[in-house]
Amino acid sequence: MRLSLCAFADEAADPIAEQISALRENGIYKIELRSVDGINVKDLTDEKAQETARSLREAGIRVWAIGSPLGKSDISADFSKEIAVLDRLLELCRVFECDKIRVFSFFTTEYERDRAEVIARMRRLTEIAAEQRVRLYHENEKDIYGDLANRVSDLLDNVPGLFSVYDPANYLQVGESHENMEKMAARADYFHIKDVTQTGELVPAGEGDADIARTICSIGKDATLTLEPHLKVFSGYAAIDNHTMKNKYSFSTGREAFDVAVRSLKQVLRKCGFVECGEEWIKR
Repeated sequence: MRLSLCAFADEAADPIAEQISALRENGIYKIELRSVDGINVKDLTDEKAQETARSLREAGIRVWAIGSPLGKSDISADFSKEIAVLDRLLELCRVFECDKIRVFSFFTTEYERDRAEVIARMRRLTEIAAEQRVRLYHENEKDIYGDLANRVSDLLDNVPGLFSVYDPANYLQVGESHENMEKMAARADYFHIKDVTQTGELVPAGEGDADIARTICSIGKDATLTLEPHLKVFSGYAAIDNHTMKNKYSFSTGREAFDVAVRSLKQVLRKCGFVECGEEWIKR
């Protein structure tokens, strides 16, 4: 079994050149592209996107997925605006030679009332993406329809062609049980690596209560792990999360926090019996 590492490198730095350095110097050659030079990926101009794609390609770094904010809007908002965002993201997929977009399932607290609308919207977005041979990967997240395991399962069962990215810390932060988390990890197509304590403090992988080691040890297929540590507030955080970030440790720079996050994840991988072989981690 082989695992490969990916990262939201904007947590290391804003400038794409520094993101590239952080990835390469930590032996990571995939990026989940969320922002470039402080600009959210969906807002990149054609020129900026092409320039970024060229820089990544020359550095030997592949865009694994576009870490978009698609679906992080209220269920009552104008859906045509989300379709316009998706259309732009699909254009960017062609620029970055990428076939995956991370998405969400709309802000709501009226789950039963809004279920049909959520399902309908997610089906339409998935259909549009599929026409361009791009897959949408739903991330479980606080305050959206797909926060708890039963509602994520509902989405996966009722939206043909929708895939799943599993974030254990996000499940833990909404009070999901470890039993249900294990079931959702088994349905995941790739994994976000973020750890948190029961008190809500974000910590390096393996130091919290999200059972990162257990999750990694249980993966029974080739997979990608995207590091999304949130160990330090980074530029653009407020645009993707409306909650106050609680951190156990203090870091002077984003790069310092990023380096610690990578080292911690690699330590967990070794604990689970994986050995680093070039760009991959192989189970002994």
